[in-house]
Amino acid sequence: MVFAAPGEALTRAEEVLGADPSPLHASVAHQVIGIWQRDFGDTRQALAHLRRARDLAARAGSAEREADVLATLGVALVHAGRTREGLAAFERGVARGSGHTRARVLFRRAYVWWVLGRHGEALEDVRRAIPVLRQADDVIWTARALTLRATVHLAQGSVERAEADFTAAEALWDTTGQEHDKADAVESRGLAAFRAGDVPAALRLLDEAEERYAKLGTPTFMLTIRRCEVLMAAGLATEALAEADAALATLDGIGGQSTRRAELLLVAARAARLAGEPQTSLARAAVAVRLFAGQRRTWYETHARLVLIEARAATGGGSGRLVADAAAVAERLAVFGAPAAPEASLLAGRIALGLGWTADAERHLAVAARSRHSGPPLARMTGWAAQALRARAAGSARGVLEACRRGLDVLDDHRMTLGASELRARATAQGAELAALAQRASLVSGGPRRLLDWSERWRATVLSAPPTRPPADPVLLTAMTAFRELASRAEEARTDGGRPAPALEREQRRLEREIRSRTLHMRGEAPGGGDRFDVGRLLRRLGDDVRLVELAVLDGRVHALLCGQGRVRRFEAGLLAEAEVEAEHVQAGLRRLAHPGAEARLPLVEAAGARLQHLLLGPAAAHLGPGPVVVVPPGRLHRVPWALLPALRERVLSVSPSASSWLRARDTAPPPGGRLVLVRGPGLASGGAEVPELADRYAGPRTAAGDGPGPPSPGDATGTGGPSAAPRVSPPVGGGAESARRGRDGTGRARPGAERHGLADGPGAGAAARGGTVVLEGDEARVPRVLRELDGAALAHIAAHGTFRADSPLFSSLRMADGPLIVHDFERLDRSPYRIILPCCDTARFASVGADELLGLVTALLPLGTAGVVACTAPVNDAAAVPLMLALHKGVEAGLSLAEALRDARTSLPGDAVHQATGWAFSAFGAA
Repeated sequence: MVFAAPGEALTRAEEVLGADPSPLHASVAHQVIGIWQRDFGDTRQALAHLRRARDLAARAGSAEREADVLATLGVALVHAGRTREGLAAFERGVARGSGHTRARVLFRRAYVWWVLGRHGEALEDVRRAIPVLRQADDVIWTARALTLRATVHLAQGSVERAEADFTAAEALWDTTGQEHDKADAVESRGLAAFRAGDVPAALRLLDEAEERYAKLGTPTFMLTIRRCEVLMAAGLATEALAEADAALATLDGIGGQSTRRAELLLVAARAARLAGEPQTSLARAAVAVRLFAGQRRTWYETHARLVLIEARAATGGGSGRLVADAAAVAERLAVFGAPAAPEASLLAGRIALGLGWTADAERHLAVAARSRHSGPPLARMTGWAAQALRARAAGSARGVLEACRRGLDVLDDHRMTLGASELRARATAQGAELAALAQRASLVSGGPRRLLDWSERWRATVLSAPPTRPPADPVLLTAMTAFRELASRAEEARTDGGRPAPALEREQRRLEREIRSRTLHMRGEAPGGGDRFDVGRLLRRLGDDVRLVELAVLDGRVHALLCGQGRVRRFEAGLLAEAEVEAEHVQAGLRRLAHPGAEARLPLVEAAGARLQHLLLGPAAAHLGPGPVVVVPPGRLHRVPWALLPALRERVLSVSPSASSWLRARDTAPPPGGRLVLVRGPGLASGGAEVPELADRYAGPRTAAGDGPGPPSPGDATGTGGPSAAPRVSPPVGGGAESARRGRDGTGRARPGAERHGLADGPGAGAAARGGTVVLEGDEARVPRVLRELDGAALAHIAAHGTFRADSPLFSSLRMADGPLIVHDFERLDRSPYRIILPCCDTARFASVGADELLGLVTALLPLGTAGVVACTAPVNDAAAVPLMLALHKGVEAGLSLAEALRDARTSLPGDAVHQATGWAFSAFGAA
């Protein structure tokens, strides 16, 4: 019962002991309490109860009972770090037991061998146990033995054997009521999915196991360890570190197993290293090494030493001692048959290369390179990285590029199995070294064209393929609705009382975790690695007038690749670190200029813009020609207000995450007709004052019920635009019956899949379906309605408070009447609007993740069918943004692109500092 209903088993055992039982029955009760404390509580109490159970079994004169308790005691002793005593208990248990009992003892000793990392002994004991357990028709213990054997197979990299055993065990578990064992089986299947390279399935199964454990009320430290491994493979190392540290605190608080503590320290050390915290990694790994050594767990100790060496290399550089240590670890891991052996050989080779020891490096890298043809994707990438370093050491640029291409192809295949855009973005970090090696090689041997090709190979790759649509998941949709309601209530509490509501915010964070968790379960749908970049096609599309400047960063220096007039030229600019510092100064200046009275800072901001131009464009600024310019910056420069740079200030200027993204936006066709959607959210300082005027301009005279004020002056901080009671719908922009089919079929029915994504028709939706201009404000500006109208629109203008979430970019939001409209909501659209204008602060902020990926609102829209976005890269004066928006729409009405209209709108503003800063803060993204 202790593994079917642990809490009930504990209660029943305590009741037995309270009823003056016989020694035999008392032995069973103490053993049950000992098991519960061993696995879910205090190890010291577990040992006390199990020793009492052993003594009572001896008093009862039952050799079989004594053998069974000795096996349980042996497991507890090993988990307490007392390995020698634990193995001695097993020796006595095997000697005392016979037949069926001995088979159970052997199974538990096999488990201990696995804990100790001695996989050969584990397989031998389980091989001896399984036939006896089957002959005795012991379904539960046979299933446990099969699960254990599968787990050992996984530790040795034998995924197919493991899956066969897991399948057989699961069939047996289905015939039992062993709920804890069933949860463990689900957890094990999650581990198998991870080892097979299926990260979404692994996360889904581990989350399911966690739900099962939660119902039983049992801690899940092994689950945490496995989940952290998957999170690290998914590029979520910071989260893995936080989870491991939290589990360590919980384990220490209950006096839990010493073995689990060592394993949690190891996974925390690995996570810290991947998260860029080498000192934390060093500290965690050093303690883990000592614990594993004391527990006589050589397999784990060797893995911990690998992380320790990696952390030392990251903090103190290379040395001959580190090369020798890494090589010794690689040899031991190879003897164990551990999948991590190539990583250790790669580390030894990389350190040796840094020291100039080419012969030693070649020897170690050759060993690591053997893994490039087999195993899971990340193991193959390790092999290709080793092969690329070998080629570089040999002076073969062609060999470097070939190895990098093959390795990044493996990463592409892996990335496309991930459905969540966040996981796709973060997974690219695995290819950063390969991409950097290829860029250096192409700079030396291939000229600017090849450098551009490789710069694109790893830039904004998430945008190179359509995203996976969220599933028709009622639980997900319910969680998103509840999240929105709670967020709205929390915002009201802050607004009314000026203080946060902790209970609401805690529940909001819980719902965020649930939404994100279910989103990460999505599998990728798109085959292949998305569009392949073609330099020739780019040059043809640019023609003679347009220039595209892609900024590549090599060894910390910016290189401007100027594309146009049928050629690519390279110009060396400044240091990336200096440009980042200057960009932060500019951001601070623009924040000050958003408030009246800071006019004296305007020359300082303009001077900073000139310095940024020198650092980012260098000599390329003098060769831009008179036509439009497209800037493709690296992710770390996404907040640069490009219109502030003197050479770009009077230009038709657009920004794109990659040249490939710009090409796709350029080739995106607008939807039929021209439905315009105007949205005005609550609480804006300007009241969203441009929306009523735009509604009048596009839709004709307004009714008195919907009247709102004109644009306030820049000094007005309390605009009072009045919401109307219902959306206004007018004829389509430019007219035409084609608008009736926008986002719908010819009958006016909702598109297939609209209901699946929670976008089915609601009140008033039919009017929007007829095309024209839809104005949503007041209570009509609610997320479900806004999403319905945005889907397939030609142009959307959303005046709403923007909030950027650096901690969780896909929860960045626009504030609607019923709460936040988040990036996850936009991903449910079948087609996002062809053009979107976002006039409020923080709408063009991104988180730079992975190799060179951006997560945020704009980058979520571009793969969904949006070809052009105007958004804000810095805080602005809401009132000053109103005339800019009105002038921008005037240009759009005249048939200009967003970039052209934004250039003209800037020139139409008054010359004071507030309006100038407002114009510089907005950028046009894409190509529409």
